[in-house]
Order: sequence, then C-alpha cells, then structure tokens
Amino acid sequence: MKANTSNTPLTITPSAPFRELYSRVLAYMFIAVVIAAGTAVGFFSYNLLWLVPYALLYPHFSYFIATKFRQRYPLAVQRSLFSLDALHTGAVIALIGFAIIPTLMGLLIALFSALIIGGIGLMLPMLIAILIFAAGAGVLLQTPLTLEVPLLVSVVSVVFGAVYICVTAYFVHFQGVYLAKAQLDIKREQEKAARLAQNLAKYLSPQVWQTIFSGKRTVSLGTQRKKLTVFFSDIKGFTELSEELEAEALTDVLNTYLNEMSKIVLKYGGTIDKFIGDSVMVFFGDPTTQGSKKDAIAAVSMAIAMRKHMKVLRQQWRAQGIDKPLEIRMGINTGYCTVGNFGADTRMDYTIIGREVNLASRLESAAEAGEILMSNETYSLTKDVVMARDKGQINVKGFSRPIQIFQVVDFRRDLGATSSYVEHELPGFSMYLDTNNIQNYDKERVIGALKEAAERLRDKIIM
Repeated sequence: MKANTSNTPLTITPSAPFRELYSRVLAYMFIAVVIAAGTAVGFFSYNLLWLVPYALLYPHFSYFIATKFRQRYPLAVQRSLFSLDALHTGAVIALIGFAIIPTLMGLLIALFSALIIGGIGLMLPMLIAILIFAAGAGVLLQTPLTLEVPLLVSVVSVVFGAVYICVTAYFVHFQGVYLAKAQLDIKREQEKAARLAQNLAKYLSPQVWQTIFSGKRTVSLGTQRKKLTVFFSDIKGFTELSEELEAEALTDVLNTYLNEMSKIVLKYGGTIDKFIGDSVMVFFGDPTTQGSKKDAIAAVSMAIAMRKHMKVLRQQWRAQGIDKPLEIRMGINTGYCTVGNFGADTRMDYTIIGREVNLASRLESAAEAGEILMSNETYSLTKDVVMARDKGQINVKGFSRPIQIFQVVDFRRDLGATSSYVEHELPGFSMYLDTNNIQNYDKERVIGALKEAAERLRDKIIM
C-alpha cells in the first residue's frame, strides 16, 4: 500500500453500498437485541433465539450476494433488498405478537432506513409492504396479540432505536459534510479548469476554441475541403522600422497593432490562423460560415476597416515619436482550400493549405502601401457592395497563367456625396472622421474639438 505523503488529511468516506450496509447492520441488530432481551425475561419463546444469529449474519450475507450483481442489475438488486427487509420486518413483528413498543420502534427504524437509503419516495411503499407481510405472517402463524410488554424489552427497544437513529444521523451528517467539501473541491477545480481553458484559448482562434470545448469538433488529425475567403496582411516598412527602434518599443508597436487588428477580425467573424511577425493570416468560412458570398463580403469589409483604423494607430504612434508613416497592405482570395488539423498526434495546428491560400499571400506581397488587392473570384462575390478598380492581370509566382486582380476602393455606400467619412493626412495634420461610428451623445464634443482646432490654426502665425 502506498503511504499518503501529502499534507492533506486522508478522509475516508464510505460509498453508497457501504452506507447501505451500515444502516442495514444496525437495523438488524435492533431485531437481535430485542429478541435477546425478550428471551432473557421469558417474554419470548426460546424458539425465537435463532433470529439473533440470523439477524446478525443476514446483512453481511446479503451484501456479499448483492455485490456480485449490483453493477449489472443495480435497480433490481436494490428492489430485492428492500423487499426482503420489508418481509423480515413484517415477519418479526408477527413473531413477537405485535408487541406495541418493539413494533413501533421497528417500524420507525425501517422507515428511517428507507428515508436514508432510498429517499422519501420509498417510505410509503416500505410501510405498506411491512404491514402486508406482518398481517400475512400473523394469519399464517396464528400469533396471539401481546398487549403487555416487559419494561426491559420496552427500554431496550427505545434505547437501541434511539441509538440507531443517532448513529445513522451522524453518518448522514458526516456524509453531508463530505459532500459539501467535495462540491467545494469540484467548484475550485472547475474554476481552475476554466482559467486554464481561457489561457489556452488565447493560443487558438475563438471560433476553433468554442467548437472544441462545446464538443462539436474532435481534437484529432483530419482535414476537409471547403470554399473559404483567405486574407493576408502585413505592415509596409516594418522591417526598416525594426532597425530604428529599440526592441521594447518595437514590441509595443507590434502588440498594439496586432491587438487592434484582432479586434476587427473578430468583429467581422474571421478565424485568425496565425501571426507571423507583423503579418496576419485570416480566413472566413470555417468553422462557421454564412455562405461564400457573405464570407467574402465580411473579409473585404474587415480589410477596409483595418485600413481605416491604421489612421488612428498612426496618430498614436506619432504621439510616441514614431514619425515613419506605417501603412498596411492586404491581399484577399476566395477558393477551395484544405482546412483542418495538421501535424502529429502530440502537436497539431488548425490551419489551411492549398493553391488559393498561396494566391492570397502573393496578392498581399504585390499590394502597395495602403492597398487592398483581391482576386477575380472575390470581386465577383462582392462587386455589388464594394467599389473596386480593375488593375489588369499580373504574373504570380507558382501560377502558370496571369491572374486578374482588383483594387478595393471603398464601399459603394461611402462614395460620392453620401460618404460617411472624411479623412485628410498632411505633415502636422491627420484627421479621420467616420460619422457612422460617432454616437449621438458624442456629436457635440466632436464639433467642439473641431472648432477648437480650427481656432488654434487660424490664430497661429506660421512662418
């Protein structure tokens, strides 16, 4: 046996069959004690003495037999044991001539046992069964009624009945304390597991994490073909910036950028595949999809939102002393890809591969600063929502034929006189105003800020 070397106290709590055995042993001991006391004072015939060893041995024998069948037939075993308990109680009551005090205490113990082991729903059936067996045994044995009971028998019945109830109540209390502790331990483990799951979830895209933890997806090697819209982006000029900034400042810039871009990705329902330095890889259409058209529109909408948000980030970086105008460039393509878990049984990655993924990456590399390039497939799905400029065909490495590409201009609704945003960027001046995203209660504050800026500029003498 291995010793308990931890600092935690060793708590041994009987299982349900053991608790049932303890309760049954105490109940049958009551029968043995009452019969022994009644025989000692000559109240019961010596012919009933055989009940003493029987009552002491039966609970252990029944437990031994029940153990062999409990796992396979738990309900049948429980019903059989309760039926035999009712039969024994009824027969003993008839054998002692329905003596009032022992009979009442016997019924009390039997019903209390039924309550502890089987719940309140078992008490009434137990009582009915005992009365039926007692009446049947009384008629069969023609047992005369006994009205006067010796004091010793009454005292022994009451005392042992009280002892039984107290001991059983103690075990119930002990079990309640143990269950409360177990529930507290389970709650702590659940909270610990939840914190661990939240930490691990940061290494996965939320959509993938949710499908795994909800049981909709198994964590095993396997792939499938799906029509996806794939997005790549990186920061134009980030390599040059990394040579100018200290590692800490560069890390802060990169983490701020990736954090803000991730929020936009999740807002539009994209699945973040991976970050590679300043590059971001996202796909739409798995593990959830709205259909190829809506997935493509969501991807392009996300790209436009990212490009607009870069203006806000440039203002933040300029305030930190980073004057280099960092721009994002993006490539989008739609087509059939292989998606799923790749790798080994011990280390896998949920990602996508295929020709269409490579094309999206090539389009990102071909894009200029602040430019969003998309393939003809993506354009055909989004052209009724997005205005795009035909940029002709380009030769792409790994593709034998030239690829038709389009440059995303903006949403059709935001073009012309009804544009929802105003943007200007000059040395010493940067403004991006999106009227669709300004809340009504902030409107006056924005107007005040613009007036203050205009007054300062008007009064400033520029040499």
